[in-house]
Amino acid sequence: MILHHRLDGPPDAPVVVLGPSLGTTLDLWEPQLPALTRTWRVLRYDLPGHGGSAAASDFTVDDLAAEVLGLLDRHAVETVAYGGVSLGGAVGTTLALRAPDRVASLVLCCTSARFGTAESWRERAALVRAEGTEPLTEATSRRWFTAGFPDAGRYLDMLRGADPEGYAACCEALAVFDVRDRLGDVRAPALVIAGAEDPATPPAHAEVLARGIPDAELLVVPGAAHLATAERPDVVNEAITRHLTTRWRTA
Repeated sequence: MILHHRLDGPPDAPVVVLGPSLGTTLDLWEPQLPALTRTWRVLRYDLPGHGGSAAASDFTVDDLAAEVLGLLDRHAVETVAYGGVSLGGAVGTTLALRAPDRVASLVLCCTSARFGTAESWRERAALVRAEGTEPLTEATSRRWFTAGFPDAGRYLDMLRGADPEGYAACCEALAVFDVRDRLGDVRAPALVIAGAEDPATPPAHAEVLARGIPDAELLVVPGAAHLATAERPDVVNEAITRHLTTRWRTA
């Protein structure tokens, strides 16, 4: 499993890795690129079966974190900051636990230490394998965005383009993901961002992360649902750049 990825920004700058949410591609982070690439080298990747990454089956969130480590090794990058949305955030938390010396700063956007029930994820995986992702679009739009967000179609097209097997396998990885009892072991300085109107990972999920991770910061973004990075990039970009500038851990 090799994750499709791309690099933007100054070649010699510190590296920030950005992980997308389930159902989106690395283009989810385009609203952040102008703010981040002025100062940092940005590495974005696609999840299996999303964007340019081939579909895969039978993997865990820990396996995805191992694949991100492989990307760092391929590009000879030792230490990074990591930002992720939803499943991408779960990968970041796992990466910080798996390789603490390689994660200097952590931004967890609209994510959780435990996402729903295993049964609900397996039901969604079965639906997508049988019918594709199109049946998910209406409910997903309500989870991802508040009413009236004008650019929803662009992001829903990412969902429509996801490979059913790859999407389903990501659902199954989320079904068994649970790091609630390990949050105290995260050493990286963390910024936890929640959308105030996010029904998928409500602010209560962000509060669990912020309480569990030592010295974590919490930001609740008004007027945003699950894809707060897309819906309120003004607020999110300012918070991320401030966090990376002031709380990048040094050895």
